[in-house]
Amino acid sequence: MREKSKAAYMISSVAEQYGVHPQTLRLYEREGLLKPSRSDGNTRLYTDEDLGRLEVILHLTRDLGVNLAGVEIILNMRAKMEAMQGQIEAFVQSLNHELANRPRPEPREEKNSLIPVIQFVTRNRRG
Repeated sequence: MREKSKAAYMISSVAEQYGVHPQTLRLYEREGLLKPSRSDGNTRLYTDEDLGRLEVILHLTRDLGVNLAGVEIILNMRAKMEAMQGQIEAFVQSLNHELANRPRPEPREEKNSLIPVIQFVTRNRRG
């Protein structure tokens, strides 16, 4: 599996790449939608993960007409859904592990087996 890039992009290059004004990116940060890291000189640095989140924000606002309050709700719901998906996957993995390590019961004869009935019918068949 390929490791994700640790590259960081400055606000000017991100704004240019996505066709937004740097003030828009600052607004998204003030609203809590984006959380870029900061350099020692306090410059905003956007990671690939930040850019992916920005793409979602831009899709919601530009293409779907969602306002920023709606974007916040959608992003929070997505985060909760991802957390729940992780919990479900962990539960299924735990359950599979538990089932794999469970002792297997010994095979037993069926009480309602059809074998005696078939034997009786074949012995008493009129031909």
